[in-house]
Amino acid sequence: MSNAQAFSTAAMPLDEQLVLVTGAGRGLGAAIAKAFAHVGSAVVVNYRYSADAAEELAEAIRARGGRAAALEADVTDDRAVDAMFDGAHTEFGMPVSTVVNSALMDYTFDVEGRQPADEIDFADLSAQFRGTVGSAMNTVQAAMSGFREIGSGRVINIGSNLVQNPVVPYHDYTAAKAALLALTRTFARDLGPLGVRVNMVSGGLLRTTDASAATTEEVFDRIAEASALGHVTTPEEFASAVVFFASPDSRAVTGQNLIVDNGYVMS
Repeated sequence: MSNAQAFSTAAMPLDEQLVLVTGAGRGLGAAIAKAFAHVGSAVVVNYRYSADAAEELAEAIRARGGRAAALEADVTDDRAVDAMFDGAHTEFGMPVSTVVNSALMDYTFDVEGRQPADEIDFADLSAQFRGTVGSAMNTVQAAMSGFREIGSGRVINIGSNLVQNPVVPYHDYTAAKAALLALTRTFARDLGPLGVRVNMVSGGLLRTTDASAATTEEVFDRIAEASALGHVTTPEEFASAVVFFASPDSRAVTGQNLIVDNGYVMS
C-alpha cells in the first residue's frame, strides 16, 4: 500500500484525539469544545480576550475527568498561532489532530445597524477576510507538521447559511464566509493526498450566542416558523454536527459544506 493510500484510510477515534477549537472561550466555540470533551477528546480552548471564561471552561472539563487546557492566541497572528500549537503539544504530549476554526472577529448581527451596500467600505470586508480566511490559513498551516506526524488530520471550518440565502445582507461577514467555503474546498483538494479532510459546517442564527444577542425575539420567531423543524438551531445542536466531521464516521468526506439550520435553507 502506498503512503497516500495509508493516509487516506487513517481515522483516529475521538477519544484519542487532541482537538483545538478557536474562539472557544464563549458562544458557539465553547459549545463545540464541550461537545468534544463529552466524547472523550482532549481539548484546547483557544481564546483571545475571554481568559476567565476559557479557564473556567477548561477547569469544568477537567473536573468531570476530561482533558483540557485554555491557551491564548490571536489567530490572525501566525506567530501566535505557531506558539499555541507548540504549547498544546507540550501540554498534552501529542499533536493536534483536529482543528475547528470557529473564532469570529468582533461582529454583531444587528439588522438595524448593519451597513448597506451603498455605504460599506472595502476596509470592512478586508477586516472580515483577515479574521475569517486569514486565521483559518494560520491554524491549518500550523497544524500540518502534526498532521504529517499522525498521518491524517481534520479541519472543520465554521460557515454561514447566509452564503446560500442572504436573507439579511451582512455584506462583509457573508463575503468572508463565502471565501472560507472556497478555501475549504481548495485545501481539501490540496491536502487530501496527506490524509487531511477539510470540511465546513454552516449554520444560521443560533439561539443564543453573544453574536446573536442583539437579535429580537420577533426575528427568532420568524426564523423558527420558516424552518422545516420549527425551531431555531441551538449551539449544542450545531456542535454535534462539528463532532461528526472529526469522527471516523466521516472518513470518506472532504470538501463538503453541511448546512445545520433545522431546515431553514435547503440547498
